[in-house]
Amino acid sequence: MSETHNVADEEEMPKVLGGVVPYLIVDGASKAAEFYKQALAAKEVFRQPEDENGRTMHIHLYVHGGSLMLCDPYPEYGQPLRGHAGYTLTLNVNDVDSWWARAMGAGMEVTQPLERMFWGDRYGQLLDPFGVIWAIVGK
Repeated sequence: MSETHNVADEEEMPKVLGGVVPYLIVDGASKAAEFYKQALAAKEVFRQPEDENGRTMHIHLYVHGGSLMLCDPYPEYGQPLRGHAGYTLTLNVNDVDSWWARAMGAGMEVTQPLERMFWGDRYGQLLDPFGVIWAIVGK
């Protein structure tokens, strides 16, 4: 984590990439960040230190040209842990096979096999250990 930025290290925060930025509340944000580094080639650009309970209120990752933000649940501040449902995080990539293999190798579970779809791209869905569904789509 030597490349990780911290508020104490510098005044300027990392640039937020992308239009819509997912902000996930997961049980174990630090573990999720490490997992996403392995499974999705994420780069950590900022992290708030963990509190006395091992929780962090903010981690900022870059994933495939966009920002993904994470935190642990803080029910005492109105941010409880809820089930991840009703959305899919989609990665549109040039090399579907390598992204799929890396995600599977890190421990994601197939929920929809990778196959050619009616619109011409290959598409599949994977479930990460934190309950988030990811789609990988491309040629």
